[in-house]
Amino acid sequence: MREIVLDTETTGLDPKQGHRIIEIGCIELVNYVPSGREFHQFINPERDVPEDAQQVHGITNDFLADKPVFSEVADSFLEFIADSKLVIHNASFDIGFINHELVQVSRDPIPFDRVVDTLALARRKHPAGPNSLDALCKRYRIDLSERTKHGALLDSELLARVYMELIGGTQAALGLEEAFARGPALQPGTEIRVRPRPAVLPPRLTAEEQEAHRAFLEDLGAPALWDSYESRE
Repeated sequence: MREIVLDTETTGLDPKQGHRIIEIGCIELVNYVPSGREFHQFINPERDVPEDAQQVHGITNDFLADKPVFSEVADSFLEFIADSKLVIHNASFDIGFINHELVQVSRDPIPFDRVVDTLALARRKHPAGPNSLDALCKRYRIDLSERTKHGALLDSELLARVYMELIGGTQAALGLEEAFARGPALQPGTEIRVRPRPAVLPPRLTAEEQEAHRAFLEDLGAPALWDSYESRE
C-alpha cells in the first residue's frame, strides 16, 4: 500500500484572500514504511510573503524570487502523488490551498476522500489534546531539535512518525521484528518438514453423535463428497 505524507507552507491562512503555496513537501510510505522517495519544491507565489508568515517558516521574498511558479511544478507534483492516499495534518487547510492552485492551472481538484487527516485521528485518540504536530511529537518523544521553523519537508518527516504512532504501526512493526528475532529465518527453497504425531488422538465425539453423522451421510446419497471421505477414513 502506498501513501503520501504531505505538508505545505503558504503566504497566509486563506487562498480566497489571495494567499498562495510557497513550499510543498511529500514523503512516500510503502506499507507504512518510508521508502526514501520524496517530493520537495519551493514555489514563487507571484506575490509578497507577509512578515508574520516569514516569522513562522522563515521563507523570504528574496529566497523565492528565482523559484518556479506553481504551474511549472503542478504536473510533477501530481505525477508523484499519483492516486495514493494523502496523509495530512489539519488536511482541510492544505487541501484547500492545493485545490485552489490546481484549479487555477486547469487541473482537477483532489477529492477529500483520498485524504487521511491525522488531526482527526489524534482528536479521536487524545480527545483532551493538545493535538498540534509539535504537541504530538512531544507526546510520542519524537525529536524536534531540528524544527526551529516550520518547513514542509521536515514537517512531513515528523508527521510520518506521528502517523505511525497514531495507527499503532510502530508497535506492530516492533512485534514483527521480535517475532522474527525469536525464530530462525527461512531462506528461499527451505524444505519444511512436518513431524507426524506418534499416536492418533482419540475422537471427542460420543458413539451416539458418530452414529447420527453416519445416518446423515447415508441420506446424502452415494455421490456425496462426505461419503467418499468417510470411506477412506
